[in-house]
Amino acid sequence: MVKVKDMFYACATEENICKAGECGGAVTALLKYALESKMVDAVVAITRGADLYDGVPTVFTNPADLVKSAGSLHCAPTAIGKFIVQYMNGAKDMKIALPVKQCDASAILAAAKQGKVNRNNILMIGLNCGGTVRPVIGRDMIEKYYGVSPDDVIKEEIAKGKFIIVTKNHEHKEVSIDELEEHGSGRRQNCQRCDIKIPTMADLACGNWGVIGPLAGKATFVEVCSENGAKLMEGATNAKAITTQAPDPKGIEMRAKINESMIKLAAKHQKKHFSEAADPAFWASHFSKCVKCQGCTVNCPVIFDLKLKPMAFEGMGDIPPSMGYHMARLAALGNNCINCGMCEDGCPVEIPLSRLYHEVAKRIGQEIS
Repeated sequence: MVKVKDMFYACATEENICKAGECGGAVTALLKYALESKMVDAVVAITRGADLYDGVPTVFTNPADLVKSAGSLHCAPTAIGKFIVQYMNGAKDMKIALPVKQCDASAILAAAKQGKVNRNNILMIGLNCGGTVRPVIGRDMIEKYYGVSPDDVIKEEIAKGKFIIVTKNHEHKEVSIDELEEHGSGRRQNCQRCDIKIPTMADLACGNWGVIGPLAGKATFVEVCSENGAKLMEGATNAKAITTQAPDPKGIEMRAKINESMIKLAAKHQKKHFSEAADPAFWASHFSKCVKCQGCTVNCPVIFDLKLKPMAFEGMGDIPPSMGYHMARLAALGNNCINCGMCEDGCPVEIPLSRLYHEVAKRIGQEIS
């Protein structure tokens, strides 16, 4: 019987899922089983759009179609949590399974606290996340640092501290993440600061960290984090949708060490980014560029109903707005910022908004914890 906190090495049993998926395709196989067994009514997952840099939230109701969602898309980050609220009625009238990064899972939990999502109808398969890359940055860095056309890349992944690409000519190239980030490329800054790498707030936490020996690269490390996760693992195993075995004890230790080292690295990035922005003049300079488009609010997966209207004393069309305009949004966000970076993605003048919101959320969390 599968229990909470159990750990496994897991692989899909279907050959096409193994081939298309990452690390043995266990995540895709679990999602497919959840749909086949009627545990859920639909699966929402990110699929490739026009290219590797275009992620499309896709609703699946036919289990056979789920193989289309297999594989990684680090250069196509999407706020899937907000999609559930806006387009799936917050899972209030149907059960939904979905793969989530920690920020996606945190967004869903924050929306549930606001009554925007029925958490009981959501089955989350968490994905260990070392970070994502903005699409434009991804295309530019591949051309500049890898010497290939970004349109020729058919696969990418982040592993062992490197960003790895595979071209349509089956050429493998890799560059150190540290090297890329030293030159302003690589992962988004919010991802560099993120200190939640294993999403144990989901029902299952899955990834390749800790898979060693003959199954390295061919199986997924799965940690069971809830009763629903245990039910999914047990059902999928009994139905032979996946095969499982106990993880190597050294693999469990390695997974914990990788997680610990990445959290320490995130703390260093937090110190660096927050220190750079400590001078009020830093924010005065950035906020002077604000055009009041509210792209930060529209893209935020935590704030849904905020309408920042011009005050009578401010005047219609006054640009830039006063600092109080930004403080109002910051007050509304409070410590609910999940550091997803979507506010920055939506800012046409590239204000590093998540740096401020993340720091404030960390400070509030520290004060009230």
